[in-house]
Amino acid sequence: MVDKGYLEQKIISVIETVYDPEIPVNIYELGMIYNVKVEDNADVEITMTLTSPACPVAESLPIEVQQKIKEIDEVNEVNINLVWEPPWNKDMMSDEAKLNLGFL
Repeated sequence: MVDKGYLEQKIISVIETVYDPEIPVNIYELGMIYNVKVEDNADVEITMTLTSPACPVAESLPIEVQQKIKEIDEVNEVNINLVWEPPWNKDMMSDEAKLNLGFL
């Protein structure tokens, strides 16, 4: 049986290495990851969004997230759910991201 809490933290650490190419902050701190779910069998489901449906990386960014998570030894399958509701806005960013981007 997988330690889901440990694996979730490992997944978040990997997601923090993924950046929106237009913004110098990782997508986790930007608030674009809505949920990280780890199943008992180590399958992973990520619910995420992008800054807008017209985002130039709408096709490539979810694939990058999926590929990086698949590289974690303990992970079995990875499913990415790209959603547009609720729509992303700057209030979803962490305080650190807001500070880095001059919003605080």
